[in-house]
Amino acid sequence: MSKPDSDQNVSIPMAVEAVLLTTDKSVKPAQIADALNESLSVDLDSDAIRAAVESLNAAYEESGRAFTIETVASGFRIMARPELAGVLAAFHGHRASNRLSRAALETLSIVAYRQPVTRAEVESIRGVACGEVLRSLMDRRFVTIAGRAEELGRPILYGTTRDFLMQFGLANLKDLPEMKDAPVVKTNRIEAEESPEPAQTTDDGESSTPEVAMEGTQA
Repeated sequence: MSKPDSDQNVSIPMAVEAVLLTTDKSVKPAQIADALNESLSVDLDSDAIRAAVESLNAAYEESGRAFTIETVASGFRIMARPELAGVLAAFHGHRASNRLSRAALETLSIVAYRQPVTRAEVESIRGVACGEVLRSLMDRRFVTIAGRAEELGRPILYGTTRDFLMQFGLANLKDLPEMKDAPVVKTNRIEAEESPEPAQTTDDGESSTPEVAMEGTQA
């Protein structure tokens, strides 16, 4: 890690904080390092950015701030503390436009846990047609086309996106809650082939509680 302060007397933690305060998406450490190296004439790497984030979080904890810097979708994002979720939900009024229906949440959960998954597999688990629900989840950028299955008709495979991870505050799919008694779905699929024309973004994530407000808790 290079010198802690730039020629303009801007500390590295201060610069990192400024970057995160001005974005509503997670930012990868390397992206922050590149920006600081160019603007402050320093020589930082991703480890230096992580160290700066640790010092910021320690300062937030010590001063009792309402927010912290979380790892989301392999990047950093300033988020309100989880214990404030009820306060924020009350303030924002559980805006209906940002909610997912029970059907959408169930479908999204199936895609998150079983991806890549075909529409037929999702419908086999839910027991109802899911075409419209999948389309609505794609419109919200929570689900994307992940490829085509190696079976008769080569049906489309679905997976979750980076936007999904960010919305649910997940660093990656390993952060999904453990699922017990998962339903077994018979399939003739052998392997998936990556789609040459993916829709939207790619990555992955979850949640399966009915009528959960989809309001983010960004500070």
